[in-house]
Amino acid sequence: MSSQEVVSPFVKSSFSGGGSANECVEVAHTADGGRAVRDSKNRDGGLQFYAPEGWAAFVDGVKGGAFGR
Repeated sequence: MSSQEVVSPFVKSSFSGGGSANECVEVAHTADGGRAVRDSKNRDGGLQFYAPEGWAAFVDGVKGGAFGR
């Protein structure tokens, strides 16, 4: 099993709006505990893969307000 094998369905963020503001990403789990990310409007456009440590750092940054809002 490859560490980049997607092992769960892709899900869209619950913060994704509707209508014209529907620009979002979808995230799925990978075999190594990381995440695969794709554009919800272009699902065939490719995937980005993040190792478990990188994804955890990103989530911690979001929760800590590092990216504003």
